[in-house]
Amino acid sequence: MTRAEFMGRLRRGLVGMPAAAAADIASDYEIHFEDGLAAGRSEAEVAAALGDPDRLARELRAEAGAQRWHQEKNPSAAVAAIFAVLGLGAISILFLLPILMSVVGVLFGLFMAAIGVFIAGGAIMVAGPFAGFPGGPAAAILAGLGLMAGSTTLAALTAVLTIWLINGVVWFARLHYRLLKPALNTPTQDAAQES
Repeated sequence: MTRAEFMGRLRRGLVGMPAAAAADIASDYEIHFEDGLAAGRSEAEVAAALGDPDRLARELRAEAGAQRWHQEKNPSAAVAAIFAVLGLGAISILFLLPILMSVVGVLFGLFMAAIGVFIAGGAIMVAGPFAGFPGGPAAAILAGLGLMAGSTTLAALTAVLTIWLINGVVWFARLHYRLLKPALNTPTQDAAQES
């Protein structure tokens, strides 16, 4: 594979990453080619030593997604981290995706329940004193506040569980990458890394 082919496939694989990060990565791999050529190796040898550019791009995107999640901790970063992990390996995803979707469904259900209970608590607090709530107006207001506080607690716990889930997926991706990396390295890559 030539330098142009390798770099073209790598750049296509990095599409969707922030432009500055993708440019830095491409620049680093250009330097690998320059160093290899200066050492007397051919473009094909350097490309073979660097490995498959598509797999390399998936790994770099997964790592960038994980780093973004650890820095920002927002929904956008969470989605980016999860999709980056999904790009790492199709076989693992066949096992992980059903479990992940089930857990995401439960978390979404808990969050929707928290919203519903909060709205119901507000309605009881506002309408209860006028609707003849058992125990009188004070009981209606306290019952509404109690439901609203309980739903806020449920939403907070759901948020914590969601963060744990995302951290677990990122941990799985890193573990997956560390375990598979030695198996994915070819003998030419191992020889190139030793020299």
